[in-house]
Amino acid sequence: MAAQASTEELLDLYRELIIDHAKSPRHYGKMDSATHQAAGVNPLCGDKLEVYLHINPDGRIDEVSFEGSGCAISVASASLLTESVTGLNENEATARFEYVVDALTGSRPPAYADLGKLAALLGVREFPSRVKCATLSWHALNAAINGASEPATTE
Repeated sequence: MAAQASTEELLDLYRELIIDHAKSPRHYGKMDSATHQAAGVNPLCGDKLEVYLHINPDGRIDEVSFEGSGCAISVASASLLTESVTGLNENEATARFEYVVDALTGSRPPAYADLGKLAALLGVREFPSRVKCATLSWHALNAAINGASEPATTE
């Protein structure tokens, strides 16, 4: 019984974290000093966002921001992304993108400890249509790192 109560409490904390990031997104707004940027579009639900990166000459991401509109999951995921990849180099950020997308799509068993706060997004695995909302900003991040000219999509 105690284990189930702690699991329920953990799920409540994750829900609160998602709501907090959706209502008060971190690093929201256009970055004028961006060296890389990419749009992300989810054609199924209409979520649209732009991810901005400032990558220094050594390949380290000094700053990340985003702007756009979308559902609570989409905004919360983008907000969590900004906190998660700041300070990483391009290769580390690409590896984080792959790990998170694999964990959210179910192609990788989730390792909650490895994900830190991002584990709050794992609840979308039970709702396949919401997985696209949670991964949109991550696809835009990857597109920005790779200099893609077309908007990233979840399709």
